[in-house]
This record gives sequence, structure tokens and C-alpha cells, in this order.
Amino acid sequence: MNKNFTDLALAILRIGFSGMMLTHGIPKISMLSDPSSFGDPLGVGPTVSLILTLIGEVLAPIMIIIGFKTKLAAIPAAITMAVAAFIVHASDPLKTKEMAILYLLAFVVIFLAGPGRLSIDGRKGY
Repeated sequence: MNKNFTDLALAILRIGFSGMMLTHGIPKISMLSDPSSFGDPLGVGPTVSLILTLIGEVLAPIMIIIGFKTKLAAIPAAITMAVAAFIVHASDPLKTKEMAILYLLAFVVIFLAGPGRLSIDGRKGY
């Protein structure tokens, strides 16, 4: 019997990386009460930077976990990690930016491969 585990592998990738991303994003929600201390790596102001980060680290990962508009949701998640790795940590050693790069790679793969059948997007008739 030949079994194809691609859909299961995509679900593990989506849920695993997005679930771990939530551990970085959810604590930042409390910063909404005073976003002035949040960094401004793009020069758009700390409030906008925080909101964009929350989209990339909370909203997009939740969408990716359930597999809803997965490819679209992977874009802000990947961009957020690219900013973290190559702007926020630009001058830091690889060891410091490694986690952001790994998340970036995972979200790029999710964007390219899609969510698989074990997702809302993968349901027949959707």
C-alpha cells in the first residue's frame, strides 16, 4: 500500500510553525495600550509597526493554522520575519537572527506549497 503523507506534512508544517509564532506574537498584544516603546524598523511609527507585527505574528498564523486563505496569510508572516531577520537584526550575528530566518523559510514554503487538503482551503467545494 502506497501512502502519500504530503497533506499531513503540510498540516504539521502549518500548525507547528504558526503555533510557535503565536508564542512570540500574543505577548505583544498587551503593548497596544502603550505602543510608544515598540521599535520602528520601517520608519512608519511604533503604533503602525506594532499593528503590522501583530498581523504577521498573530492574525496571519491563526489563519495559517486553520488553513483559511493560507497562501495570502503566509505573505505578512514571511514579511514580518524578513524584517526581523534583515532589518531589526541586520548587524547581529547569524545565531541571533537564525530563528527569524527559519520562520521566514517555513512561511515561504507554506506560501509556495499551499495548505494541503487538511485545511479549510483544502476542503472540496470551498
